[in-house]
Amino acid sequence: MRENRVQRGDTDKCVAEVDGTVIEAVLGDITELSVDAIVNPANSLMIMGGGVAAAIKRKGGEEIEREARQYAPVEVGKAIVTRAGKLPAKYVIHAPTMERPAMRIESSNVAKAVLAALRKAGELSLTSIAFPGMGTGAGGVPYSEAARVMVKTIVEFVKEHKTALKRILLVAIDNELYREFCKAIEKIYEY
Repeated sequence: MRENRVQRGDTDKCVAEVDGTVIEAVLGDITELSVDAIVNPANSLMIMGGGVAAAIKRKGGEEIEREARQYAPVEVGKAIVTRAGKLPAKYVIHAPTMERPAMRIESSNVAKAVLAALRKAGELSLTSIAFPGMGTGAGGVPYSEAARVMVKTIVEFVKEHKTALKRILLVAIDNELYREFCKAIEKIYEY
C-alpha cells in the first residue's frame, strides 16, 4: 500500500476528531494517497500546468486534465470531479482557488475552494478526502493563513452538515506547512 510513504512530520499533535470525522495533518505527496478523493487547487480554466495540478497530471495522466477542461470555466466557489487516472485515489476534486493560472489570491478564495470541495465530496458520499496547502503555491497565501482558513472551514462544514466523510487529510509538502497545519489543528476547538 502506498500510504505508508506518507508520514508524520516533526510533531505528533496533528490529529483531531470533530463529530466523528478525523482531521489529520500528514507530511508527504498527495498523489500517493489511497483515499476516495484528492483535491486539486485548480484555476477556473482547468489548466494543470504547475504545482499540485502538474503533479496530479504527471502521475495520474493527461486524461485527468482533458476531462477537467470539459467543464471549464469553473468559478471559484464551485468544484468538479474527474476520475483519478493512474493515481491510487478514486477521484480528483478540482476546486478553483483562482480564475487564471498563477494568479495571486486572498485567503477568502481558499475558504471558498475548500467548502466547494467538501460539498462535492458530500454529494458523492465520499468517506475520505485529502487537501494540499490550498492557495500556498502560485496563489501566494502564507502557510499560516491558509492552514487556519482551511481548518476553520473544514470544522464549520463538519459541524453544520451530516456527511459521510470520516477522514480528512491535510497533506503538507514540507515541514513548515506541516507545522502550520498542526498549529491550526491544535486550535480546532476554538472554531
